[in-house]
Amino acid sequence: MVSDSPENLRGAVALCHFFLWERVRPGDRVVDATCGNGHDTRLLAQLVGPAGKVWGFDIQDQALEATRSLLVEDGLLGRVTLVQAGHERLAEYIREPLAAVAFNLGYLPGGEKGIITRPETTRAALAAAFDLLVPCGVLLVVIYSGHPGGMEEEDSVLAWADGLDPRSANAWTCRQPNRPASAPFLLMAEKQ
Repeated sequence: MVSDSPENLRGAVALCHFFLWERVRPGDRVVDATCGNGHDTRLLAQLVGPAGKVWGFDIQDQALEATRSLLVEDGLLGRVTLVQAGHERLAEYIREPLAAVAFNLGYLPGGEKGIITRPETTRAALAAAFDLLVPCGVLLVVIYSGHPGGMEEEDSVLAWADGLDPRSANAWTCRQPNRPASAPFLLMAEKQ
């Protein structure tokens, strides 16, 4: 059973989920580039249905185990391939065209705060993911700048998006002006 779509858009993750609800269809191929505690992976597995496929990437055992537990609990593990590797390696594991790729940057909530996504690997992952997108496919990135290293990663992700050719991509940033400047925000890139 697919969980309900977000009832409100409080925060960047809820907005990311809203766009996933709008774009991902049964049978699609999608990626959660940063499994974390598994919530994005679970949503993607629900949305693609039994004929779809999800790849979930994370470098941490704790993240993959939390994700696996959620998927088993909901009977969704068969739709997901969990990969213990950095998201910059996604092109090594995926050759199929993708409808959506979700990134939730920063560190694992409840995990070691010193293990974070990094500008150089995130940029490589964004480029690889964008190349695999189908026309009208979306790349969604929740950016957290309020931790050590977060501002450098934000700058790197925004520079990557700024460099996208407007003839082949549409890119947006979505921020909440009534929140602190350090609040998480969403970047979306759509392949034309």
